[in-house]
Amino acid sequence: MHRRPDGTWDKTRLPSRHVTEGPSRAPHRSYYYAMGLGSREIEQPFVGVASCWNEAAPCNTTLMRQAHAASEGVKQAGGTPREFCTITVTDGIAMGHEGMRSSLVSRDLIADSVELTIRGHAYDALVGVAGCDKSLPGMMMAMLRLNVPSCFIYGGSILPGQWHGREVTVQDVFEGVGKHSAGQMSLEDLCDLEQHACPGDGACGGQYTANTMACVSEAIGLALPLSSALPAVYLDRDQYARASGEAVMALLERNIRPRDICTREAFENAAVVVAATGGSTNGGLHLPAMAHEAGIEFSLRDVAEIMRRTPYLADLMPGGRYPAKKMGEAGGVPMLLRTLLDAGLIHGDCMTVTGKTIAENLEGVVWRDDQDVIRPVSKPLSPTGGVVGLWGSLAPDGAIVKVAGLEHRKHRGPARVFDGEEACFAAVEARNYKEGDVLVIRYEGPRGGPGMREMLSTTAAIYGQGISDKVALITDGRFSGATRGLCIGHVGPEAQAGGPIALVKDGDIIFIDADAGVIELEVDPIELENRARHWKPHQTAYGSGALWKFSQVVGPAHLGAVTHPGGAGERHVYADI
Repeated sequence: MHRRPDGTWDKTRLPSRHVTEGPSRAPHRSYYYAMGLGSREIEQPFVGVASCWNEAAPCNTTLMRQAHAASEGVKQAGGTPREFCTITVTDGIAMGHEGMRSSLVSRDLIADSVELTIRGHAYDALVGVAGCDKSLPGMMMAMLRLNVPSCFIYGGSILPGQWHGREVTVQDVFEGVGKHSAGQMSLEDLCDLEQHACPGDGACGGQYTANTMACVSEAIGLALPLSSALPAVYLDRDQYARASGEAVMALLERNIRPRDICTREAFENAAVVVAATGGSTNGGLHLPAMAHEAGIEFSLRDVAEIMRRTPYLADLMPGGRYPAKKMGEAGGVPMLLRTLLDAGLIHGDCMTVTGKTIAENLEGVVWRDDQDVIRPVSKPLSPTGGVVGLWGSLAPDGAIVKVAGLEHRKHRGPARVFDGEEACFAAVEARNYKEGDVLVIRYEGPRGGPGMREMLSTTAAIYGQGISDKVALITDGRFSGATRGLCIGHVGPEAQAGGPIALVKDGDIIFIDADAGVIELEVDPIELENRARHWKPHQTAYGSGALWKFSQVVGPAHLGAVTHPGGAGERHVYADI
């Protein structure tokens, strides 16, 4: 306990003592006085309030407002908030060009920059506000790395747009590009659609990566119950932000830390929720990376095993009918957790940022029969999860595919090989492929890209052309949470590491069975050995800069594409300095 009986704070074991206590810290205190703090505020714990605010995309434009609200909560609970911003690379803008190479790299840069800011200024706790795909896991990775009392708050999803009497999202625009190339949508309609798909602030409005990881933040215990439900434009979100600021002070008082919350069982809960919501395949990348920060071994195989035994319950886009807003109206993550807990599919005894367990948080949450967004476990959309793992001769380290709402789950056909997404997209746009083909996009892995790009532009174009049930696509890169069709990502080892995907030639037969979890390259092993003798690594276009640096240290996708030794390599924990 860091609070004295008289209500003042004992900072003798808090990091901020290094910048506020004793005669030698007079120069440090002078800076705080310069910013308008008084002696009382300096004597209180310092709480970093980190946001990923920017004007790159609507995902992030409300984050500053919500960070200010979180700061008010910290103040009301007797803490001194210190706001700062970090970057975000927004996938919707980065998609389909070289900018996407920066996306995954940004996840680790976000974690690194939050870590360095907290370390450099000796803050005692952290509230993290994030809105777009990689910023959510990046912020939670920083929390687990630092292990100071922390509370996460999602910025919220965008409201669905209205076009020709139906609800639409940015996914419809990406798929509209394919429809236009196939002659199924006029340029006038495409331009009209683009002006109506995204009506305001917030992250992409389906169960894509941002909303998937927002659900994870609640399921894993780092965010307040129901905090991910409300769309970004709703000012009521500020109440959750304020409550998050108050919650982190209660955690600090009780010394409840992220690693007390994010146990192995909590990661299992998170994987269950990704599967049950038909979430993004990126969950299979980010959960191992988050676990790595805490020194917990939790690989793609662990994630896939949990997903295989989890029913698919939430009828959300892109595989289902509803945008993210509807899940919030149906009761959000607590409603989903209610049915999962009652069925014994999650661990109810995991601690959360409320200071209570999952089961205690769910007391009073009653199942609602007046909604059909979230199904009960007894009546699932399908008996197995919306995301599955694949293994076989083409992917010894595994691969991952979203099967939510997918009927085309088995495919056998000849490979059509492309070194990089651009070559494949050009072929798709020109309709220069055949029914039955397996489109192979390689050298897009964490090292080979570098940066492990997402392929939404290509997959959306295929879907828009109406042929997604006649072809398959595999890559050592990633797919957007908005991808649909038989699209298999994270194939490992990646091509740049000399994995089997590097040895595939046009015409090789590839067999995929998502139900059985199999992906096989039907080529004689002796022939593959001969090809391997003549193989050389691909030379990327990046010989310097942040992308080069990332490519030198990044690990394999099935372990989270991490860039440092993680919790297992720690020699001290920041929170205890």
